[in-house]
Amino acid sequence: MKILALSDVELPAVYSTRIRERFPDAALVISCGDLPYYYLEYVLSALDIPLYYVHGNHVTEITQDDGETRAEPWGAINLHRKVIYDRKLDLALAGIEGSLRYSHKPHQYSQARMWWMVLGLVPGLLLNKLLHGRYLDIFVTHSAPENIQDDTDLPHRGIAAFRWLIKTFKPRLHLHGHVHLYTPIKPWKTRFHQTLVVNAYGFREIPWPLPKDW
Repeated sequence: MKILALSDVELPAVYSTRIRERFPDAALVISCGDLPYYYLEYVLSALDIPLYYVHGNHVTEITQDDGETRAEPWGAINLHRKVIYDRKLDLALAGIEGSLRYSHKPHQYSQARMWWMVLGLVPGLLLNKLLHGRYLDIFVTHSAPENIQDDTDLPHRGIAAFRWLIKTFKPRLHLHGHVHLYTPIKPWKTRFHQTLVVNAYGFREIPWPLPKDW
C-alpha cells in the first residue's frame, strides 16, 4: 500500500477528476496542514480512504449556508494531541498542529507549549507499546523537528520537542510540512536515528511498510 501525504499547496495532480488513476495504490491520506477544507474533502470523497490531518498555522473558519461556522474538514480525523491506533491498517498515529508563535493568531505556540503538548502524548504511546508492541508508526506535525529540514526564521524554526519524541519513541515515519520547497537543493527526506523524516510539501507518495532503501 501507499500513503498519500499532502501539505501547504494545492496541486492539479491531486485536485483532479483523474485522482484515482493517479494514486491507485493509496490506502491512507495524511495532511500536514495549511490546505483548504474543500481540497481535503475532495481527496477524501474521491479516493474513499481514511484521511488523518493536523492543522497548520493558517486556519480559517468556514461560514456555511445555514450560518454555522466550522473549522474542520468533513469526514477527516484530527490527530492533534491524540494517539490513535487504526486497527484496519494496523497503524499507530499521533500528531501536533501548528507552528512556533510569531503573531497573535491561533495554532501558534511557544516551544514550552509544544513540549507540554508532546508530553501529553506519552501515556498513549506507552499504552501502544503495551498493546501493540511498538510506541508509534507515524508522527504527523505541521512544523519540522529542530535542526531537521527546518529554517532559521522564527515562523519556520523547528520544534525541540518533536526531535525528542522521534529520538525517544522511534516512529518509522515523521511527516511534516510548513517549510516550502521552492528549490531542489533543500532536502525533503532525512534519516534521523530510526525515523525517516519527510517534508510532505505539495504531495508525496510513500510506500508502506517503508522499504529499507527508501
